[in-house]
Amino acid sequence: MMSSLDVSLSSLRILFITDLACCTQLPDGLCRLPYLEFIQILRAPAIKRVGPEFMQSYHQHSPRPSQMVAAFPRLHKMELIGMVEWEEWEWEEQVQAFPVLQELMLKQCKLKCLPPGLASQAGALNKLTIYNVQGLISVENFPSLVELELDENLDLERITNLPRLQKLTIQDCPKLKALEDVPALQRIILTDEDMEALPEYMGGINPRHLELYCSLVLLTSIAAGQSGAEWDKFGHVEHVKAYASEGGNSRKWYVLYTANPYSLETNVSHSFMSRGTLTSFEDGQRFESLFKMTRKNFSYICSLVMGPSMEDMNSYTFVDGRVLSLEDRVAVALRRLQSSEPTESIASSVGVNESIILLVTERFVDTVWEQADHHSSWPDSSEMDKIKSKFDKIHNMHNCCGVICTRHIPFGPNWDHEKNGSTLIQVVVDPEMRFRNIWLGSAGMTQSSLLHDSALFKECVKGDLLNGSKLNTALDGSEVGEYIIGDAGYPLLPWLLTPYEEEELSDFKTEFNRRHSAATTCALKALARFKDTWKCLHGETWWPANLETLSKIIYACCRLHNIVIDMEDDAAMRSTKWRNYSKEVRQLANEDAVRARDMLSQYFLASRSSESGG
Repeated sequence: MMSSLDVSLSSLRILFITDLACCTQLPDGLCRLPYLEFIQILRAPAIKRVGPEFMQSYHQHSPRPSQMVAAFPRLHKMELIGMVEWEEWEWEEQVQAFPVLQELMLKQCKLKCLPPGLASQAGALNKLTIYNVQGLISVENFPSLVELELDENLDLERITNLPRLQKLTIQDCPKLKALEDVPALQRIILTDEDMEALPEYMGGINPRHLELYCSLVLLTSIAAGQSGAEWDKFGHVEHVKAYASEGGNSRKWYVLYTANPYSLETNVSHSFMSRGTLTSFEDGQRFESLFKMTRKNFSYICSLVMGPSMEDMNSYTFVDGRVLSLEDRVAVALRRLQSSEPTESIASSVGVNESIILLVTERFVDTVWEQADHHSSWPDSSEMDKIKSKFDKIHNMHNCCGVICTRHIPFGPNWDHEKNGSTLIQVVVDPEMRFRNIWLGSAGMTQSSLLHDSALFKECVKGDLLNGSKLNTALDGSEVGEYIIGDAGYPLLPWLLTPYEEEELSDFKTEFNRRHSAATTCALKALARFKDTWKCLHGETWWPANLETLSKIIYACCRLHNIVIDMEDDAAMRSTKWRNYSKEVRQLANEDAVRARDMLSQYFLASRSSESGG
């Protein structure tokens, strides 16, 4: 017997359900809507499991199996979006449901695997879109699927056994290694602007069309055609359109290839991208000694500045008229930035006019300023957790996020043509000696005034930075928020902890100062390494004609410093993609800096005692 609700909804064809904030399961009875053709469920953050009740036939209570009717008998399209905690979809192979479902979208959830029933029962499914599904490892065994769109599925490893698949779109799925048993595939679209090599699976499939959005490094290799390293992966594809972006133009650089008859058109200069005259060392140690980085570091820096450099690729030449390749230009700029020698001496040693040295260096600095800002951006939530873990492991500084320090950088008389001077730099350093925050000020400022002038100070005061997880320091629930540490020249703040300065220190204060002092060594080492590498900052040599370029040089050197450290650990390479920052606002009005430092100090002493068994 149908209820009045059943009667009133029995003819419903389109259904939107939004913001199920407190529901732990999807509404039951949806499958009893016989004419429903489209359903969208948007934002159901508390649902972790979708069970068999979602697909129970509306004739489930019939005593005769012959009267069983598939659930959602007329549903053509379903979108499940923003079920951010959804991990499990239970649907056995034999359970009949969605017999005419043609399009399915799964977006922003944690679904570990697609249910067996989806592949076996949704026989009309021809388009599947999966976007930002964490934990999903494979998509396989869909006999009717014609189009598959995948975007930001960071754990996806395998796509197999899709016999009718014709169009495949893959964006930002970095772990995908296997693409097999797709005999009908006609078109594949790959998008990952960090991609520097085509996936190996490209050599094992045979699409007619490939559309690629990748890094300029990869595009350059493709532009080399049959002589390039990527030829075996794309040469058999009938039509290839490959692009690399610059600025807001996603198709700034291109390669257009046709297999038969052979045609390859590109606006990428292969000669400009060839091995440079100034970097042609077979001896890796000699290369590293000269440029203070590995060839891998050097190649990455070339890839960063490649796009803008190609705009004026024929503008700079050696004394003998040969055009400087990209590698030559980067080598010239690095030599200028890393040397305390006069520009005239460097020009003589590399065979390039002094004016060209300065122009190339300033162009390089401008490009690093524009293209490498992500290498000095503030850590996002996951990065900050790693930083705190390392401070904890190395120095037992629980919940510490960095070390702040300030130094003078001298500049020579060329800046104002009258006298030597200096600029002030404030940095926040992580345990691996990266500069995580950089701020410049004039020489007349004090350490404290520079801090108060900085964006870091303003953001921390608003509670928008150092706003992650707190440390529980006592049984009564007392907590200490995230913090950085600095020397006694800084003010004591809830998020900036300085050492105790009293003459007679208690045990817990002594322990705090000991750990504080040990942790600050990473900043001292970072600045020493920075000074030793970028000798143009010693104030004894060339300086640009204006203050803006001077600032850009300092920032560029800081970012190059970070790049070298980042590439010592590939997993730490910083992406240009969207970063996951905490959206919490820290309520500093409720925090007292003196109390926070005391609580942390007592926690340190207590934790040391428990670790020693005393």
